[in-house]
Amino acid sequence: MPLVRLSILKGRSAAQKRALYRRIAANLHGSTGLRPEDVFVSLVEVGREDWSFGNGIASYAQEAGKTAPVPL
Repeated sequence: MPLVRLSILKGRSAAQKRALYRRIAANLHGSTGLRPEDVFVSLVEVGREDWSFGNGIASYAQEAGKTAPVPL
């Protein structure tokens, strides 16, 4: 059984998550033939400070007195 694991920013509602689960299962069924009941999805919610988009920089975390850069 496939497991889809996504890291997402905190803040999505339960309804948004349910819609995402359904869409993932439906898309995998449509593109691969997998049965929707065989698709497992795990969301890992993280804060903005938990992301780095390279160079060892906490892309969204603010240092004291500085504005956090916005990644492209």
